[in-house]
Amino acid sequence: MEKEEVRVNDEILKILLDFQRSEITEHHIYLNLARKAGGKNREILERIASEELGHYRRWKRYSGRDVSPNKFKIWLYTLIAKIFGLTFALKMMENGEQYAESAYKKVLEIFPDVDEIIQDEERHELELIDLIDEEKIGYIGSMVLGLNDALVELTGTLAGLTFALRNTHLVGIAGLITGIAASLSMAASEYLSQKSEAGGKNPLKAAIYTGIAYIVTVTLMVLPYFLISQYYLALTATIAVVIGVIFVFTFYISVVKGHSFKSLFLEMLAISLGVAIISFMIGMLVRVTLGVDVD
Repeated sequence: MEKEEVRVNDEILKILLDFQRSEITEHHIYLNLARKAGGKNREILERIASEELGHYRRWKRYSGRDVSPNKFKIWLYTLIAKIFGLTFALKMMENGEQYAESAYKKVLEIFPDVDEIIQDEERHELELIDLIDEEKIGYIGSMVLGLNDALVELTGTLAGLTFALRNTHLVGIAGLITGIAASLSMAASEYLSQKSEAGGKNPLKAAIYTGIAYIVTVTLMVLPYFLISQYYLALTATIAVVIGVIFVFTFYISVVKGHSFKSLFLEMLAISLGVAIISFMIGMLVRVTLGVDVD
């Protein structure tokens, strides 16, 4: 092709090589993820990996050079998929896959037919939206239920107990007992709810996901009370943990479900901290009116 024989300057060559490296890296990522997937997921991932290799070869015809994949990026996304699931890893990769607009325009001026590559990328994104049949994603609602309830209920409980008891060890024990009991209650409620609704989810698995999310959240929140002796400092650390848990989980949800991270994060944060403030005030009232003193 005549267009493929066009000589390019150093700036365009660098852009081509960057695009080329991105494609060959993603080719290896998709292959790695395909090996760990099964059924329809594996077939689609292998097909996309093959198309990414085709894109690499297209860029190579323009650059005339070979490039090596980014091994760190391959390792990173493989690890992300192992920890957070295939859906999250793919969504993260697709979100970061867009070419820099200014760089792409420069290449497009010389090689107009590369626009086909971008059309392929858009088709990939549409396929990936309907791609994954990942079990844990179907139970996100159950995990949200457990995590939200733990954050709201235990944040308030710990804040209230902190001022009422002013003893980190007692607050930690009380919070842990309350949290474990509440997690079992919440898991049982989710089991009965799913069983009565017959919505296609396994009631036992829904209960397990709810309970695990609750217990993990409880453990993280009460931990500062066993590590820090100053009760206000322990409460501050717990609030920091709450903010961290909300940040991580809302980021996960926003990536997997395509929701707005900012609005979801602020909503959960406002509810949790609002309950904590109210409960702290209740704790003050209880201590003053009932004369609780365990210092």
